This record gives sequence, structure tokens and C-alpha cells, in this order.
Amino acid sequence: MVVPVVCVCVTFIAIADGAITTVALPSIARQFDLTTAALDGVVVVYPVCLAMAVPASAWLVERFGGKRVLLTALTGFLASSFACGAAADLGQLVAFRAVQGVSAGVLFPSSAALMFATFDTAEQVRLQRYLIIPQQIAPAAAPVAGGLLVDHLSWRWVFYVNLPVGLPAVLFGALFLAGHRGARPGRFDLPGLLLSAAALGGLMYGVCEGPNRGWTDPAVTVALALGAVLLAAAVAVELRTSAPLLKLRLFTDRLFRDTNLLNLIGLIPIMGALYLGPLFLQQAQGRSALESGTSTFPEAFGVLLTVQVVGVLYARVGPRLIVGCSLVAVSAVLLLFATCDADTGLWTFRACMFLYGIAIGGFFLPTTVASLATLPRADVAQASTLNTVVRQTGGALAPAAVTTVLVLGTPATAAAHPPVTAYQHAYLALAAIAALTAVFAFTLPDRAARAAARGSTTHRSAPEPARPAESRPRSAHRGGTRHPEAHDSGPGA
Repeated sequence: MVVPVVCVCVTFIAIADGAITTVALPSIARQFDLTTAALDGVVVVYPVCLAMAVPASAWLVERFGGKRVLLTALTGFLASSFACGAAADLGQLVAFRAVQGVSAGVLFPSSAALMFATFDTAEQVRLQRYLIIPQQIAPAAAPVAGGLLVDHLSWRWVFYVNLPVGLPAVLFGALFLAGHRGARPGRFDLPGLLLSAAALGGLMYGVCEGPNRGWTDPAVTVALALGAVLLAAAVAVELRTSAPLLKLRLFTDRLFRDTNLLNLIGLIPIMGALYLGPLFLQQAQGRSALESGTSTFPEAFGVLLTVQVVGVLYARVGPRLIVGCSLVAVSAVLLLFATCDADTGLWTFRACMFLYGIAIGGFFLPTTVASLATLPRADVAQASTLNTVVRQTGGALAPAAVTTVLVLGTPATAAAHPPVTAYQHAYLALAAIAALTAVFAFTLPDRAARAAARGSTTHRSAPEPARPAESRPRSAHRGGTRHPEAHDSGPGA
């Protein structure tokens, strides 16, 4: 169980860091005598650099091995976290946040590749029932923990807090994680890296800054237009390259393609509602940050409850019905949220959040496991990289879509915060997207995914590669599993 332990720590740290930093922005602004708006770079540079680093992760895993890449990226993430906490000015903080983003861009796909190359589909379903716990607790608990650290210690501890979790994970992984010398993935695709990194960085910047600056702002429009052109060029180059950095031909596999489309569009209403809830409570109802945090937290409990049921039903029912019904439930609960107004009580909102958690709990596990069910083990690292790109894009589109609807629903003569009706319209828009995505989910081809979950391996489109001797665990107590592979990886949620 060494691989799950290390991947859980990596996932928890990376997700919590993204959720906890925004809490410290007002305190950072006071420290450096700046406005909170001036700290925009601290927030935006992280997802931009993360997106730019992701394309290289698969090649690094294939060349140097999952253990080496994962532990190196985690060490870089922890070192840059410490540097962020010790930053003397805004320039240093932004620079070290960029290093954090680059490290996270390698962490996510490499940990995902390690997980999926180590365990077969049936084992993945069982493990996801437990791995989902830190994935849900981290974003729910991070704002509350961040507020306590900022109030009682300093904003610097928002970054230092990564070290007590991360350092033991590095030591544990170095001692017990089985590794190998890597393979020969072919010549490094430098044109593919430059084009894809620039494209993803530009698109991520435009999506993140569009709601704040306005979609017609020159910097936003140029970033989006340039990103789109570079993305088209990257696709053309990668499809013609014999050993591409991004193996886009994997999208010819229908199950892989459809699950990624579900993640790209489905994460907009799912993550959008999680982003919208605290805004509604604090701005529309005037609640405190603590009241907001304790009111959105019930969502995590709903997810954990549903995932346990999904883990049992997955092999029998298949991802198609589970994901489709999940999205229908998401749409229904979002319609409930749309009825909330300034007088809605906290316990009513908490009940809706719990129901929302139950609804979205059927989305993450099936799409994660099914995305790799029909691919050869040799393509795990590449597929995990593409999964990360898609999930990061969907996650970035969510707040952009919500903020855009709120801005459109706010009269020019209104106060700083949108009216209650704007939040209601945002919930309705998210409900409509979830309903349309549910229709697509019911067309998902899942026979091979169900067969894989039942332990059948006949669905594999290519034989598994021979394992180098170094990839085999030296002994059972050193964390070996039944299926160690040459490619290592972790959960892409």
C-alpha cells in the first residue's frame, strides 16, 4: 500500500494548496502594503505554470521512472512552498508560486500514472473509495485551516503547512516505493512542448483573467486568441510526430475520449457550484467566512457516502448509468439552490450542500477509472497527462463561467456585490449544463469498462509491456503490489 499512501499525500497537498492560498491574500496585501487586487499574479501564475508543465510529465515518467519524477516534483513543490513563506516581496512570492505551479504540473499526472500502472481496474475501483477521502477533505478543510493559520500565526504558515505532510511523504516514498530506471520513450519532442505549453499557458491565463478584467480586455483577448492558434498548431505537430509529447491519437479510443469530454464539460457545473456557494453566503447573505466554510463542508460527507456505494455498483452497473444519473441529480440539486434567497437559513443551505455531495459523488470515480479501462498499460503515463490537461481546463472554466453569469446579472448601477437574482440565474445556468451533459453521459460505451472492473483483461487493445527487473518490488513489506509496471502514476481528480 505504499503507492496509495504517497499518492494520497501528494493529492492532499496539491489540492489544499490551491484552496488555502486565497484566504491569505488580504494579509499578504497588508504585509507588502498593496491592494488585494495587486496580488492577482499570486493566484493566476499557479494554474498558468501548472498547465505549461503538464505536457512534459509523461515523457519524464517514461524516461526516468515514476518514483524518481514524483519524488523530485514533490521535493520541488515543498522547497518552493518554503520559499513562498519566506518571500521578502511580491516579486519573490510570484516567482516561487510559479515554481510551485510547475512542480504541481508534474505531480498530478505522475502520481496518477503511478496509481493506474500499479493496480488493475478492479483494484482501482476499491482504492478510489478511500482515496476520494483526502480529495474531498482537502478543499473543504483548507479555507477553514487557512483562516486559523492567518489569524493566529501568519500568512506565511499557509505555505509552511505543506512541509509537515510533504516531507514524511518524500522520506517514505524514497525508502519504500518500488522504482526503475525508466524506459527509452524516444527523442524529446521540443516543438511539441513549446507549442503545447505556450498554448495551455495562454488559454489558462485568458480563462482565469477574463472574469476579472473583462472578456474584451486586450490582454485577455490576445491571450485567448494566441492560445487557440498555438493549440491548433500543437495538435497539427503532435499528430505528425512519431514520438509526440502529447499522444493525441489516444482520443481515437471512444471511451477515453467520451470520459474526457464528460470531465471537460461536467466539471463546469460541479466545480462551478462549489465556487459559487461561498460567494452566495458571504456576499448575498452577508455571512462570515467561518459560517461559509462550515456550511459548504457537508458536501464532502455526501461525496464520501456516495462513493462507497458507487465502488460496490461500478462493476455491476457500469459507468454510463452511474455518471448519467449523477449528473441528473446534480441538475436537480442545482435547481434547489436556485430557490435560495437572502432569507434562506444556514441549515437549509447545508442540507442542500449535503445532497449536492451525494449527487456529485457518482461522477468522479467512474470517469476516472473508466478513462483508462480500454487503453494499454504502455499508454498510462500519456493518458494520465491528457486527463490532467482536460481536468485542469474544466476546473478553470468553472469559476470563469460562474463569474461571467454574475457579472451579466449585475446592473451597472448596483453595488459592488451582485444581487440575489444573479446568483439564482448562475445556479440555473449550471443546472442546464449539467442536464445537457447527463444526456451525453447516457451514450457512454461502457461494456469494456464493466468487464475490466470484473477482472477481465480481454478488453486491452495491446499486450502489457515486459517489466524491467528494477520495477519489481524487492519484498512485500516494501510496498509492492501485484501489478508493478514500468510506468508509474496517481489520481487525476
